[in-house]
Amino acid sequence: MILNRQRRVRIPIRTLENFFARVCRRLRLPASSVCIALVTDAHIARWNRSYRRKPRPTDVLSFPAGDSKAKRLSLAKYELSRKDFSSTSCTSFTSSNFYLGDIAIAPAVARRNARRLRRSFTQEMKILILHGILHLMGYDHETDTGQMDRFEQRLRRELGLG
Repeated sequence: MILNRQRRVRIPIRTLENFFARVCRRLRLPASSVCIALVTDAHIARWNRSYRRKPRPTDVLSFPAGDSKAKRLSLAKYELSRKDFSSTSCTSFTSSNFYLGDIAIAPAVARRNARRLRRSFTQEMKILILHGILHLMGYDHETDTGQMDRFEQRLRRELGLG
């Protein structure tokens, strides 16, 4: 599920939801195992400062369900109040037997990065969705010896992201 909690950037929600479904099928994950929230630069900057000790907005953050920090920073509990989520939102999935966690994406940051990297905004958003899911699955490009990068590149090719 993708929740748009920002208004600054126009989002091709249907296209991204279709891509998200393809990624879940490819990785054999139930779609209800992940919730994606599109948030403002201010929200993601606060989370980036609290979670990673980096004082600036970033494009994507993943909050694994089993991580104690993630529980404190859960998208359904931190900064965004429960009234921001409908009955079909992330909070309804947390009782699932297989909930990986939450992903926060800042579309304004993604748009800036897409311009800098000379790719389309939609392609950049798809890459961030894939990247966030891989982090929820336990991959970590900052600590591994290239496994995540190799797997992500292979998946990008398979999913038509070049």
